[in-house]
Amino acid sequence: MKPWSTLASVATPEGALELRQRGEAEFLIVIGGRVLMTTTARRSEEALAELAALRGAMRVLVGGLGMGFTLRATLDALGPAARVTVAELNADVLAWCRGPLAPITGGAVLDPRVTVVLGDVARVIADAAASFDAILLDLYEGPHAATQRGDDPFYSAAALARSRAALVAGGVLAVWSEDADEPFAKRFAAAGFTVTTHRIGSGGRRHVVYVGKRR
Repeated sequence: MKPWSTLASVATPEGALELRQRGEAEFLIVIGGRVLMTTTARRSEEALAELAALRGAMRVLVGGLGMGFTLRATLDALGPAARVTVAELNADVLAWCRGPLAPITGGAVLDPRVTVVLGDVARVIADAAASFDAILLDLYEGPHAATQRGDDPFYSAAALARSRAALVAGGVLAVWSEDADEPFAKRFAAAGFTVTTHRIGSGGRRHVVYVGKRR
């Protein structure tokens, strides 16, 4: 088996953020030695967009670019007049998606329907008012025990209220999670959403997608 080669490495507070490649089309993004995402395990990122049932949506916000698989699935579900805003914190990740990772998503980030905001998706949500038909959060780890605190910017009751306010009536908030988190599911429903929980894949560790429709 061919060894991994490191294409790029960037220092972050959590450790080195690295893009690695093996062969022609196999990539990893690693932070502090931990695998964040890989081209061979992307089903849950694609399911995030598919389960949000985006057909007919005109304005979609994607939080977190990653390798671009959620964005690719989002674009595939939308019409030519739709517009997608992607909020990504790391300029290097954006550069990788425009460069060596572009072929694996058919140049998703280069699609003319896409606008990339280099910044915090929590701020984009807070500044929006009934602006989006759907918000897809594909962020590191997703909701877990440590995100139950009241000031969590994405998964607290206050954050869910801000996401609800940023959606049109009947809009959808879809959240990717590394593991199931029942307290989050309850907060999600209590924030004014009709929530369904989806475990993706079969066998072994299965990621979770929460889908909430704004009531």
